[in-house]
Amino acid sequence: MPFSPRRLLRRLRSMLPSAAPAAAAAGEEEEEGERRPWEPPFDASQPAPPISYPITTLAALASRAYLSEAGNFHLPFNRASSSPRAAPLPPRRRILACHDFRGGYRDDAAPQGGHDPGAYALWHWHLIDVFVYFSHYLVTLPPPCWVNAAHLHGVKVLGTFITEWEKGAEICEEMLATEASAQMYAERLTELAAYLGFDGWLINIEVKLDIQFIDNLKEFINHLTKTMHAAVPGSLVIWYDAITIKGALDWQNKLNEYNKPFFDLCDGLFSNYTWKAKYPQESAVVAGERKYDVYMGIDVYGRNTFGGGQWNVCERISKFCLTNVALDLLKKDDVSAAIFAPGWVYETKQPPNFRTAQNRWWGLVQESWGVLQSYPKQLPFYSDFDQGHGYQVSIEGVKVYGAPWDNISCQSFQPMLKYAGDRGLQTVINFEDEPYSGGNCVTVKGSLQQNEIFSEQLFNGGLSMEGESVYVFYSVKADERSGLGLSLDLSSGNNESSSILIADDTAAFTRKKQHRKYGSYVKADKAEPHTPVHQNWVVYKATIQPSAGFTLTGINIVCTMKTTSGTDPETDGDGSSEAGANRSLHYHASLGHVSIRNTEETEFPPARSWVTEGEYISWSNGSDESKLASLKISWELENKQQAPFMKYNVYVEKLTADSNAKAPRIFLGVASVQVFYVSDLEVPSEVTTLKFFIQPCGRDGSCQGLHECPKFHLVPVDSAM
Repeated sequence: MPFSPRRLLRRLRSMLPSAAPAAAAAGEEEEEGERRPWEPPFDASQPAPPISYPITTLAALASRAYLSEAGNFHLPFNRASSSPRAAPLPPRRRILACHDFRGGYRDDAAPQGGHDPGAYALWHWHLIDVFVYFSHYLVTLPPPCWVNAAHLHGVKVLGTFITEWEKGAEICEEMLATEASAQMYAERLTELAAYLGFDGWLINIEVKLDIQFIDNLKEFINHLTKTMHAAVPGSLVIWYDAITIKGALDWQNKLNEYNKPFFDLCDGLFSNYTWKAKYPQESAVVAGERKYDVYMGIDVYGRNTFGGGQWNVCERISKFCLTNVALDLLKKDDVSAAIFAPGWVYETKQPPNFRTAQNRWWGLVQESWGVLQSYPKQLPFYSDFDQGHGYQVSIEGVKVYGAPWDNISCQSFQPMLKYAGDRGLQTVINFEDEPYSGGNCVTVKGSLQQNEIFSEQLFNGGLSMEGESVYVFYSVKADERSGLGLSLDLSSGNNESSSILIADDTAAFTRKKQHRKYGSYVKADKAEPHTPVHQNWVVYKATIQPSAGFTLTGINIVCTMKTTSGTDPETDGDGSSEAGANRSLHYHASLGHVSIRNTEETEFPPARSWVTEGEYISWSNGSDESKLASLKISWELENKQQAPFMKYNVYVEKLTADSNAKAPRIFLGVASVQVFYVSDLEVPSEVTTLKFFIQPCGRDGSCQGLHECPKFHLVPVDSAM
């Protein structure tokens, strides 16, 4: 591929020891001359399939044009559906993951999702405290899909404000011309974060400035931090180590007297990544009580980063990532880490495939630092393990869509699997079989001894139990002899611990020698689903009454072989005979979802409680005599209260004049907010009415019956005449 002068400069700069990661990775994956969707002749005021996009000029930032619903059709689609993480960061070392993926705004720039099941995503949220969405545009606004997935898992999300090169210096001089202008631009950034629902900003001033602008730069940081804290409790402003207090562009690679004045005005420092072994400890000394606010940069690409990045082989361990060399040192020195460009695994096509390589890479991070997040922390808790992409979509056991898709907003709580490959049984995320809900399920497969109980942790919890009844729902699809249940780990403040095993066939577990590890057993009964469940999924329900004062600390998948009478002459019926107990048998079972709640049924508002509206309705000619319909559908409760729903499934029926003809119900997609854009929906000439269904889904995973949910009717233009 030919180099432009700008590309060549970037490549050369990436080789310099002091180059910042922001500059080193700039634009390397963009095709020469590629026009991004928001570049001219893009008109944000015109209806179109929604996109996420950055703000590229100071004038646009100052004008508040992005936040104008009249001037920005895409605005309501770009609000996060989840609230910012109000809790402060924990007083311990932390991991910040800085997204840097092909210039930003790729598949993730479609708030309603796309059609690439191999699109880049993260699902190891339990190893992260802060996620930064990064690109080289002036104001990088995180697409809502990242905010929704991160917030679900307790991770804060920051946008990026960056100035670089000669143009960046000009921007800074204009922005920092006066104290008032510095404050005004800080307020514009705060407004954006507060309205769109993310948690703050990474500030990267990567230019040389005359000393006369430094006081106003400090005021910009100070005012941004104060206004962010006031508008978004728990928010963060983090300073990138580039410019010094003298105005020089001189990466320090640690916290010292040249960048501490900026650090003192905000919530943290993201150091450049070419630091030396003694720098973390030196930074900790300078930071004092705020040592956890120092995030030492690690470039996964390995560009002069400490330890080398990537996953070069270490002599003493056959599988070792040199990112861990840096992480292990930071762990010893007890400061935080900023991992830059973890998308390296995807962009460099690490073998054997992205999913396996990413699980392995983050698994090495976990080996070094352990698990940082815990969930569930509150009820209701629900997970169908959806990673936000797949080849089909199911809802409560019914397949509704059979084509490839991606939408990170659809991520459910992600299990904390270790993905070990050297055991008789493997626990995997299964995209091949039809799931119970979402795009995948958890499958345990392989060989299991007759007398063995296999267990693997799914979630590392921190949920206080109040001594009241708790209802556990889960779905299973299994071979006849493969038994699957759940176990709940409980602990109390006085170091008491216990566990509850839940299964439809508890006898299959109590027969085994390992059963003594469980304190009690609860039989699960088949639950009556709201809709017919297909694909051999069975939904179970159990009621438990944990003692007050206990905390749910773990949720585990538990597997064993059932004994089927008359099918195994080598066992004595309890799975314990010497001849049969040690035989390895084929095991295959899937877990579709887990829902833990303190109510048996979810109450949904009736259809009459909703107000639905269609706007920007347009018609165009399709193939043959068909029409193409495009429109924006919105809905809200008539009392204007915030609807407490996790998402909305959107369907359409194409009705004809023949009342006896049953129109198929077509799944259109998922909305995380109370608006959905329908683009170029084909409408055959015989269709007289389009009937749209908006199906609310609760935080416990239950969905309202389609006959009871809000609807919107649209009459095709020719039919109305």
